[in-house]
Amino acid sequence: MSWKRKVNAAVAGITGYHLTPVGKSSDPSKERSEGKGTTAKEQGAAAAAPYHPAGEDDRLVRAPVFVISPVRSGSTLLRSMLNSHSMVHAPHELHVRRLTVGYGNSLVGMAMEALGHSRGDLEHLLWDRVLHRELVRSGKRIIVEKTPANAFAAERIAACWPDVRFVFLLRHPLSIARSWHEAGGGKRDMDEAARDALRYMKAVQRARRAFPGLTVRYEDLTAEPVATTRLICDFLEIPWEEGMLTWRGEAAYQKGLGDWKDKIKSGAVQSGRPLPAADEVPAVLQEQCRTWGYLT
Repeated sequence: MSWKRKVNAAVAGITGYHLTPVGKSSDPSKERSEGKGTTAKEQGAAAAAPYHPAGEDDRLVRAPVFVISPVRSGSTLLRSMLNSHSMVHAPHELHVRRLTVGYGNSLVGMAMEALGHSRGDLEHLLWDRVLHRELVRSGKRIIVEKTPANAFAAERIAACWPDVRFVFLLRHPLSIARSWHEAGGGKRDMDEAARDALRYMKAVQRARRAFPGLTVRYEDLTAEPVATTRLICDFLEIPWEEGMLTWRGEAAYQKGLGDWKDKIKSGAVQSGRPLPAADEVPAVLQEQCRTWGYLT
């Protein structure tokens, strides 16, 4: 008996399934990782994969909160405010969608297939465990994840956590583009910044169309922080706390992680920039401005 037949017989004895050879296109070592894709086409293909549906008791974190927002839209401010709540843990960007599962050899792939686990299923288990560990360590009840790139993975996030709660954070598209340009340190001219930031905005809008959630605006968060944070607390079904309007300074990332050494200063909410005038909005952003109600 060959080693393949021995493995097949052993798996059959444990699971009741017989393994059949998979085609080259199904070789786990050659599968495309969804974590590397950010386009709508890639996102749709990944979400369409036959992931095992999460059962009622299948997730350690039942209803995580994901802030779905473009880059430079105030998500760090919102994260700091939420993290100041006694019941909410809002850590720095976790990038869980980039956590992938690899098979050491083809036997692992065959065994997981026999158990009914796709690579996506296993990644979902990993994501859930990471969030659960972070939440337990915090001692709080609710975890919030705010990585902007999550906008490209909303369908997978909803597949991983069926009870996920989405908070959609919007900002004037031109304000986003200008801030993205300034944050680039000369790497992006204004036109490049606008087009790149627009990818995030469109992804956020796709998620808003596809899933229920609460929509808040950066401009409201800075102009009316009490009313806006009360709205968020009502959505999360937790009492509002005045401490959300101020926060303690904290290191953005631990020492040694590249150039991420900035710190979020202690303080209170400050007013945002004035809204751009209608005649300042470039053509590439006008449709998005109208979609989000910034242009009539």
